[in-house]
Amino acid sequence: MTEHHVLTSIEGPVAHVRLNRPDKLNGVTLDMLQGLLDAAAEIRADRSVRVVVLEGAGDSFCAGLDFAEAGKDRARVVRFFLTPPWRRTNTFQQALWVWRELPVPVIAVTRGHVLGAGIQLALAADFRFTTPDCRWSVLEAKWGLVPDMSGTVPLSEVVRADVAKRLVLTGEVLSGAEAAEVGLATDVADDPMKPAQELIDALLERSPDSVAASKRLLNALPLGSLAGAFRRERLYQLRMFRSPNTRIARKAGMTKQEPEFGPRTFGR
Repeated sequence: MTEHHVLTSIEGPVAHVRLNRPDKLNGVTLDMLQGLLDAAAEIRADRSVRVVVLEGAGDSFCAGLDFAEAGKDRARVVRFFLTPPWRRTNTFQQALWVWRELPVPVIAVTRGHVLGAGIQLALAADFRFTTPDCRWSVLEAKWGLVPDMSGTVPLSEVVRADVAKRLVLTGEVLSGAEAAEVGLATDVADDPMKPAQELIDALLERSPDSVAASKRLLNALPLGSLAGAFRRERLYQLRMFRSPNTRIARKAGMTKQEPEFGPRTFGR
């Protein structure tokens, strides 16, 4: 079932991951959560992948958790909610957080709805491109709930504290244009894939190792100490000195030629 709810295709260095319940506005099911985990594992294992594009099939990115569908298997809901002793996240959280942990940039391209679980999934991406009329909301407040799928961490990083609190406490709905204004969205366009493709092209010009290491460095900053941040800078730079892709980047920069990078060597 999971492969029907999440579709993955790899085209050269770019992986496309698509939520695939267009008739339900890509409402999240338990199978979809498992499908997201499986897709991320496939991408992580393929060191030729250098960028991920995350989209929703049809006219919507994701309208949130499908409570009715998920509620059909209460035992599985309980299992997903429990946190394994070897992880800091439960399955609801890990299925979204895993995109932040991938050693390649993840770009969410959104249309229609980015609600509840959908906004938390978009926030797990490194970049978010949206249409002006797309609807964004931390919708859990409407149901008397709190966001619990890892979204509070990246939300607090991309918007001011008062904006984050307003969105979480009220469930206010923003347009895509407003989402870009407050920092939820990276950019807004009638065709959001156009600025996304421009970013993809720019990322592919850089060493996949330095991109992976830089993503990990920056993501770790809000969650650790200064000493840890500086230690990671030193360790990762030593890794870059030994990377064959660094030599390729240096040679391309000196000769003004297009670099032809090898597979990513940094990151699991």
